[in-house]
Amino acid sequence: MITQREILRQARSIITQVVSLSLCDSQNFPTVQPLQGGGVQVTVKDANSLAVALKNVSYNHIYRTLEKAGAYHLKMIDGSLIQMLYTFQSDHLWSHRLAFFPSPDLESFQTDQESYLNDDIFADMLSRPVVPFPIRFDFNSSPSVHVEVDHPKSHLTLGQYKDCRIPVSAPLTPYDFIGFIIRNFYNTSTRPFSKSLNLAGEVFAETITVSECSIPHFRLRYSHGASPLSATRSLSIISRDRQRKYKQRRR
Repeated sequence: MITQREILRQARSIITQVVSLSLCDSQNFPTVQPLQGGGVQVTVKDANSLAVALKNVSYNHIYRTLEKAGAYHLKMIDGSLIQMLYTFQSDHLWSHRLAFFPSPDLESFQTDQESYLNDDIFADMLSRPVVPFPIRFDFNSSPSVHVEVDHPKSHLTLGQYKDCRIPVSAPLTPYDFIGFIIRNFYNTSTRPFSKSLNLAGEVFAETITVSECSIPHFRLRYSHGASPLSATRSLSIISRDRQRKYKQRRR
């Protein structure tokens, strides 16, 4: 069982590692705040500003509000903001919200073009059309919130689509989340930064259901001792089961 202490340790460790790679402009280490009614939250300073990310306002407004309040753990060199919020009840994970907010623009490019063009991260961004949109991994263990398939306990939301909930196999640790962000948005052909990260740590147990596995979903890792072949066989069994049920309904 992963405790609040382990999440705090991973969060502090991964922030320090990203700083050491010179991938961020500023950072805020996580704080632990007690919650009314019990429980604690691993969060950021000025957590009250986080609510703006869930409001029906423009993405530019969301980003500027969070940036101004310093409501992030990492502000990356391209202006992207990264947040990690975990809520624990009785030392059990109750929920998490892990968010990546790319900068709506690259305003500083206009005043510091040479630095951008000499850096292959920015050169990669500027060499093709880039449409910034937020990415959020959410988890909620409440039985009243979970609706199988429609609202998985752990899910991925892309952009600001209210009902976009792609099932995820398990809650994410700070190592899982930041490793995913660095690997997919900051690695380049000449500098694979993610290979420099030490991501060895405890992981959460799977929470995805069989029905959620039968639709396109996001799998963090293969179950302990399972091989890609056994995972493929499992999905094949699920597919056959769905076909059998479909045929029964047709009769």
